[in-house]
Amino acid sequence: MKREIVIIGAGASGLMLASLLPKGKAIVIDINRDVASKMLISGGGRCNITNEKLGCEYYRADCDFIEYALTLFDNNHVIKWFEKRGLESVVIKKSQYFCKNSSKDIVSILKKEASKQDILLNERVLGVKRVGDSFIVKSDRREVESRVVVVATGGVSFPKLGATDIGYKIASSFGHSIVSLAPALVGLTLQKEQFFFKELTGISCNVRVSCGRRVFEDSLLFAHKGLSGPVILDISLFWDKGAIEIDFLPDFDWSKIYHSKKLLSTILPLPKRVTKAFLIQFALEDKIPSKYSKEEINKIKTLSSYSFSPAGTFGYSKAEATKGGVCSDEVNAYSMESYKQRGLYFIGEVLDVTGIVGGYNFQWAFSSAYLCANSLGE
Repeated sequence: MKREIVIIGAGASGLMLASLLPKGKAIVIDINRDVASKMLISGGGRCNITNEKLGCEYYRADCDFIEYALTLFDNNHVIKWFEKRGLESVVIKKSQYFCKNSSKDIVSILKKEASKQDILLNERVLGVKRVGDSFIVKSDRREVESRVVVVATGGVSFPKLGATDIGYKIASSFGHSIVSLAPALVGLTLQKEQFFFKELTGISCNVRVSCGRRVFEDSLLFAHKGLSGPVILDISLFWDKGAIEIDFLPDFDWSKIYHSKKLLSTILPLPKRVTKAFLIQFALEDKIPSKYSKEEINKIKTLSSYSFSPAGTFGYSKAEATKGGVCSDEVNAYSMESYKQRGLYFIGEVLDVTGIVGGYNFQWAFSSAYLCANSLGE
């Protein structure tokens, strides 16, 4: 079988690329029985498409590498492209674009637009090799010869949805460096000293979390395995090892407690169970603040700067994304073409580009696919 272009992966980036190319120009191969499996479950089944706020600061990536693609096909372009094809979207949490009804709406649009290409499903790609001026893409069913190969295989999170490391293997086979992989946008597990958090499972509170120069403020969720919630998912992208700091009382005015006749657990703007759990750890009673010594008050104030080193993460099975990937230094930022092998392209999550929670990874998938399509068109 021959095609001008082979796209490996029928996720967000692969389908967008297939949609933008001329009819019959490409063939798409995917391991799953249907397209865009990850998109269907994302955003609680409503798919967080993109975000009104867009910029390099929302990514763990080389800004010089991602800036052009994000500018060429930005959040406004993405929304207009889908709305023109009938998608209804809504803005949630002030800036996050979601499908108004269901993820199925956006997937059906991509599926319809991409159907101008042949899409081979339930087919595992085993490898890619160069023979003369062509590529030979070998799957468990056939070999496809092409002039161009686009790797749009995504990361290795959610292996139950068919995620594999084939994209990284293909890149490595052509001499590309792979930046160390790790689960991202994922919960963090606890050291023994924080096991008392498990008693708070199901409780959430608004906190500010910092790791190095990165600071996020949002909801934290106490989970059976450790800590989760949007703020933890975001900070996990930038945490590799060492300590993170949690301010359980962002912007709280401590002077309010000194003349109050109420119990501390009533004064602090935290769920009472959380305050009482910390008091137990501090070996303190829940009482009127004036009854605490200066030393005890200083212990309580550590709630504004609680530091601990996570033991690890919840792993790839719970991670929304993979950080690390094909080194962006080895890929052309203006075309997505490999510097190592002419005709080989990388788009989407397989690259060392990962955004925080809020639609940023789908935005990158669409932007990088659009840039790649432009390059192939030229």
